[in-house]
Amino acid sequence: MTGEPQKSGMESDVQHISKSKKRQLENLAEEHGTPIFVIDHEKIRQNYREFKKLLPHVQVYYAVKANSDRGIVKTLHEIGCSFDVASMPEFMIVYENIRDLPDRERQDWIWDKIIYANTIKPIETLQALDQYKPLVTFDNIEELRKIRKHAPNAGLVLRLRVPNTGSMVELSSKFGADPGEAVDLIIAAFDMDLAVEGLSFHVGSQCTNFDNYVQALNLAANVLSEAETRTGKRIRILDIGGGFPVKYHPGVLSLRVLTRKLNAELKRLFEPDIQILAEPGRFLVANSCTLVSKVIGKAFRDGKPSYYINDGIYHTYSGQIFDHCVYPVRAFKEGVTQISAVFGPTCDAFDTVTMSAELPELEIGDLVYSENIGAYSIVSSTYFNGFPPAKVVHINR
Repeated sequence: MTGEPQKSGMESDVQHISKSKKRQLENLAEEHGTPIFVIDHEKIRQNYREFKKLLPHVQVYYAVKANSDRGIVKTLHEIGCSFDVASMPEFMIVYENIRDLPDRERQDWIWDKIIYANTIKPIETLQALDQYKPLVTFDNIEELRKIRKHAPNAGLVLRLRVPNTGSMVELSSKFGADPGEAVDLIIAAFDMDLAVEGLSFHVGSQCTNFDNYVQALNLAANVLSEAETRTGKRIRILDIGGGFPVKYHPGVLSLRVLTRKLNAELKRLFEPDIQILAEPGRFLVANSCTLVSKVIGKAFRDGKPSYYINDGIYHTYSGQIFDHCVYPVRAFKEGVTQISAVFGPTCDAFDTVTMSAELPELEIGDLVYSENIGAYSIVSSTYFNGFPPAKVVHINR
């Protein structure tokens, strides 16, 4: 490497993973090659148990879009999880786990365990769903008319527009009925002889402003109360959506802090017999996955070491674009670190993972890794420039 890089004087941050995990990842890389996307199923089970412990009266519907790997869905199915799907391919991934059940049991399972939480559905999707009679969301009158014509047997859940302030990915600009029109939409659905089963909302992905939940719950309580007064019918499902935060960095408050607020508000605002659903995606899978890639080139550019690795923005690091998330690149090798650039393998300058990684001097063939990369990452991988996605490796199945 030409030029004399400026040393930062900080030791390499390898303690982010234990020595045993480090050895395990290195062995997996040697066995399978790189890049590899390692899914730890025991961590997923731990996350599910933690969520259930902190919100014991809430049924967990895993948001499959966070990571639709079939192995993850199978693991969650085996421990009793329900599922939030947003496309027919996602529906069929879940369906694979129950296809061998008798027709009646399969129908009951779908009714109780799946919510189709995309408020806008193609006609073909509604026609395919109608035979299964799942819960489906809506947020406008045109969608109601489509459902009435093409999926009249579905159970309906009205999605409410709520504040998304402070969430990493906001959703309210695209989805949700304004609270002022919500009851009129519920009445319109009843007038069409459709079954309105519930009300839902989503405070935005990776929500770190917990007041969003408080405001949303109060809005939902008001809508449910007015709907019952005006229709004489009781809506018994409340879906509080997702947004449950992952501690990507120490500044993110823990789920325990949020659930104290949630449990108090749920108890204060709603009758004990209401069924509460939640749609965690990121929380269940983000910290269960680690990416291991390899240095395939090095240079000295713009005053800093620059490393080229065999994964990038068009692949597992796509979450840095689509999910607004940052996954620090770390080295297995120890040593004094310096500010370094890391690029992906494609012939596109956009394929820049970071310009400020803290890395020791690396050589071609050295391994690097990124943790907490399980959500909204590999699901968006492409074959751009002919480079395939990382190989998925499962552990602790």
